[in-house]
Amino acid sequence: MPLVERHNRVLFGYLARRVGRDIAEDVVSETFTRAFAQRDRFDQQRDDARPWLFGIATNLLRNHHRSEGRQLRAYSRHGVQDRSHDDDAAVDARLDADAQSAELASALQRLKPGDREVLQMFAWNDMSYEDIAEALGIPVGTVRSRLNRARRIVQEHLNTEVHHG
Repeated sequence: MPLVERHNRVLFGYLARRVGRDIAEDVVSETFTRAFAQRDRFDQQRDDARPWLFGIATNLLRNHHRSEGRQLRAYSRHGVQDRSHDDDAAVDARLDADAQSAELASALQRLKPGDREVLQMFAWNDMSYEDIAEALGIPVGTVRSRLNRARRIVQEHLNTEVHHG
């Protein structure tokens, strides 16, 4: 199966949840364009191109970071709607239900961008620590510490909201 067909849907779903369908479409398209242009950089020994593609997409998405921040602020005020319109939404039903809460959006907004990226890749795409490390070009230990910090901050924020909300 061609690379685009194999990874387009999961990459689009991840990006659409973060920045909406319009930006996600642009970033996915640009991701595959850059992947093709940089195909000589891909390690053919790897079983899966997903971490490499997520790395490209994440770098492109950083250009849209301000938009994501504005969107998270809006979500914290009004809640989140499912923006991915993925046919396999049932697979992610629990995560999508959680993502719809204004409290979770508010908690995500409090995270540093690197911590938020790691948490979202882990939670929304079931990526391993190693795949996340490869996608972001950081050591596995950094993935672990960012994920731990992100979980702690989100949990603390949600606990505070429960007790004060």
